[in-house]
Amino acid sequence: MSNTYNWLIDSLDCIPSLNGQNNVISCVHWRVNGSDGTNNSEVYGTQQLTYEEGSLFINYSDLTKDDVIGWVQKAMGIDTVTKLQEFLDKQIENLANPLVITLPLPWTNA
Repeated sequence: MSNTYNWLIDSLDCIPSLNGQNNVISCVHWRVNGSDGTNNSEVYGTQQLTYEEGSLFINYSDLTKDDVIGWVQKAMGIDTVTKLQEFLDKQIENLANPLVITLPLPWTNA
């Protein structure tokens, strides 16, 4: 079974007015949860966005989570998105198969 990834948006920083548009998103605060169904890991960060005058604009009240995630992933680039997933995969693998464990002592301290 392969790992799954869930992108979450925690908050959006906006510029109140820019190039005739209102509430233009300038920074997205995001998290990505990775899971193998048993073990979970998370990474978080921010992504700056730049609105270019004349490009498609979606009013703030009409935005969807998928719109914003798409913008974040596009701004990051496929290589960065892939590296985030690989990082989560490694963390999940370490949880499933720990490299170091703590065992009880083989004697009693009496």
